[in-house]
Amino acid sequence: MVEIRFHGRGGQGAVTSAELLAKAAIAEGKYAQAFPSFGAERRGAPVQAFTRISDEPIKVRIGIYEPDIVVVLDPTLLRTIPVLEGLKENGILVLNSRWDIKEAREKVGWQGKLCVVNATDIALEELGVPITNVVMLGALLKVRNDLAKIEDVEKEIAERFPKIKDKEIKAFRRAFEEAVVDG
Repeated sequence: MVEIRFHGRGGQGAVTSAELLAKAAIAEGKYAQAFPSFGAERRGAPVQAFTRISDEPIKVRIGIYEPDIVVVLDPTLLRTIPVLEGLKENGILVLNSRWDIKEAREKVGWQGKLCVVNATDIALEELGVPITNVVMLGALLKVRNDLAKIEDVEKEIAERFPKIKDKEIKAFRRAFEEAVVDG
């Protein structure tokens, strides 16, 4: 089982990211679940979302405290939230950042596998808004392409965002191509 924890802010789409990934995995015959963790937060407040993917039925339904992967949609959270907390020693950090991979490693202090993409700029250029959910899925699949097939994620994106599907899919693909992976 692969456990993923998404960190974002209300309105950025962390919950949507978790759901799209789970739906794509289910479409491939895998077992998956996605769920948020937040209270009565307002737009802009920190939120978490979780996805589990497995080849076997998933019987656990609690928050993910020791994730295999952490995805950070908003780099400003690095200053206020311990996003690396519980990340397994051999885990993966997928980070939205303008830093290059070396600078990100130094500033964040993560020595494991690291994937960096400037998701905010991609989202602004392709969508006109800094909503990084679909963009970060592209980076996530670059570093772990066994979670779901690109085509299945694109199908879920198209179903979720029918009016802007072409823009969303272009942003998703750009992130897949532009993400840099180290470790």
